[in-house]
Amino acid sequence: MSEFPTKQWSVAGLNRLLRKTDTTGSAERRPGQDRKRSVRTQENIDNVGDLVLSQDNNPQTHRTQREISRELGISRGSVNRIVRRDLRLQCFKKRKASELTAANKLVRLERARELLKLYPPSLVNFIFFTDEKVFTVARPSNSQNDRCCRYDEKEYSSLSPAHFSRSVMVSVGVSVLGVTELHFVNPGIKINRQFTGTLF
Repeated sequence: MSEFPTKQWSVAGLNRLLRKTDTTGSAERRPGQDRKRSVRTQENIDNVGDLVLSQDNNPQTHRTQREISRELGISRGSVNRIVRRDLRLQCFKKRKASELTAANKLVRLERARELLKLYPPSLVNFIFFTDEKVFTVARPSNSQNDRCCRYDEKEYSSLSPAHFSRSVMVSVGVSVLGVTELHFVNPGIKINRQFTGTLF
């Protein structure tokens, strides 16, 4: 103990170790001495792995840890330890976001080209496309319980839960000459040709 003070060994622990080495000739655990796993078996690990992750061609089919616990008949703590220690998955809170996929961009490009065929080149510069989009800031869900597991270590932030969806409407126009400024529409305003209000 004086030779290795950083080990923080105790006299009782060293005595047990010395008796064990004198009796067995080794400090290793004897076969069968460890506590056998009763829940975190390979079968349960495989079952939890199938349920906690969505299938490749069938999204949103994953189960929550409570649902897995009820279905497999094991405690939620054991399910959590299997997910974290055996499967090495990380749990993330879901967050809704607006996304423009590659397929959406391709469809819009094809439709724009078809639309250009209807007008002569002299009028193209005077054509403006305007539209409004509602962006959801927070959806009405309990983000504390709405989670998913994945093998990605990237962290995702979560918006605070709300009882009602909080959203904002944004209006913008675009043409060959450029893009207009973003206009945030006041709640309750409908944009049409009779609109006489103000945007901010």
